Amino acid sequence: MQITFNIILFPDFETLDVFGPVEVFGKVENWSMQYYSMQGGLISNQDNLRIKTVTIDKFNPEGINVLFIPGGLGTRKEIDNNEFIKRIKFLAEYCQYVFTVCTGSALLAKTGLLNGKEATSNKRAFDWVMDSSDKVIWKRQARWVIDDKYYTSSGISAGIDMALEFVSNLKGIDEAREIAHRIEYNWQGDKDADNFYNQ
Repeated sequence: MQITFNIILFPDFETLDVFGPVEVFGKVENWSMQYYSMQGGLISNQDNLRIKTVTIDKFNPEGINVLFIPGGLGTRKEIDNNEFIKRIKFLAEYCQYVFTVCTGSALLAKTGLLNGKEATSNKRAFDWVMDSSDKVIWKRQARWVIDDKYYTSSGISAGIDMALEFVSNLKGIDEAREIAHRIEYNWQGDKDADNFYNQ
């Protein structure tokens, strides 16, 4: 099964939000990544990481696609970027699955696509994320949440746990466990338990 992960980047995205899950997805045969941004070109963040991206206008909706939206400090600016939010909504409606990590769920919530659905986000920024929409059923304690085609995770490293769950759902738990072992990662397999809740 071929799957393309369409990763939407913006200035000051969170590094591990993106590359933790990419480390997992990249281990699955026939799964590939493509990096997009509004204008294309190099996108950088506070870790001085620079990624070459393709303009979002070149998104190809054919095949099995995942839209992937990270968080990071840049979400504070992008949540007020109406054109960016419109593009996210358009792409999310086309894709078979939509992933957010950390405060990326605030951007998705702003589109209205999470209305009436359960979702979560970074515990340290949870109140800010909740302000993005009062129509979402926000689950503060969850490590990650799956509702229909929408996968949302808590902060940063939680995206890795959610990515492994996605592998387990599509390829089987043995492959997910093998990947976790290969990258020497202690998989938190309980989506309802987050050690950072109430910290």
